Amino acid sequence: MDKKLRIDPHNVPNHVAVIMDGNGRWAKGKGMNRIFGHRNALTAVRDTIEAAAEIGTKAITLYAFSTENWNRPKAEVKALMALLINSLNNELKTFQENNVQVNAIGSIETLPENAKKTLHSVIDKTKDNKRIVLTLALSYGAREEIVNTIKNISKKVVNNELSIEEIDEKIINNHLYTFNLPDVDLMIRTSGEQRISNFLLWQMAYAELYFTDILWPDFRREHFYDAIIEYQNRERRFGKTSEQITTTKK
Repeated sequence: MDKKLRIDPHNVPNHVAVIMDGNGRWAKGKGMNRIFGHRNALTAVRDTIEAAAEIGTKAITLYAFSTENWNRPKAEVKALMALLINSLNNELKTFQENNVQVNAIGSIETLPENAKKTLHSVIDKTKDNKRIVLTLALSYGAREEIVNTIKNISKKVVNNELSIEEIDEKIINNHLYTFNLPDVDLMIRTSGEQRISNFLLWQMAYAELYFTDILWPDFRREHFYDAIIEYQNRERRFGKTSEQITTTKK
């Protein structure tokens, strides 16, 4: 049976976050350098976005480059930035044809000028697309995001634009990079590692976590469907009891 047919269209995660891990190990296993792994990960990216859009997911966020990744060898960082530019340019037509809106979060200002220019151009050209929002987390770190959020809210308190009593979850959400996105329902991480790695810490407070041993370059739409099926087989209680959830559904 086609795995896609096993998916309940009424219980699809609105927002899926993906930690695309394993490119280096995949390349090493083939006797190649890490960049070879990054280049061969694009099919996984394309398959995952298309699969998410097809089942009705409204937002998908990919952890493309973390704040810690700047510490990698300069040659690898340079190659990753070049790959980002080429991928955005090459995929723009596909984004338009599939009604994909491109978004980005993180310290975008730290990216090289040519990368920023290409990114902003693609974001602008896809801004009216409505099928799914693809968010690229670039130079992103959740702790940095939270620190920046606290600073911005504090400035408003100091400037009497906001009182301390007004600060609640909604205020905090509205000051995060992801202010225009729903909370994460499902987080997928490939390569067998079982960590969140400073990714969307606030937004994943109640997310279901799905870990797979598959290395990212080998990840395909059927693997994405596996994650969705697993998600749908779990009971999301949000602090309530099973009995309360059952009663609410009736």
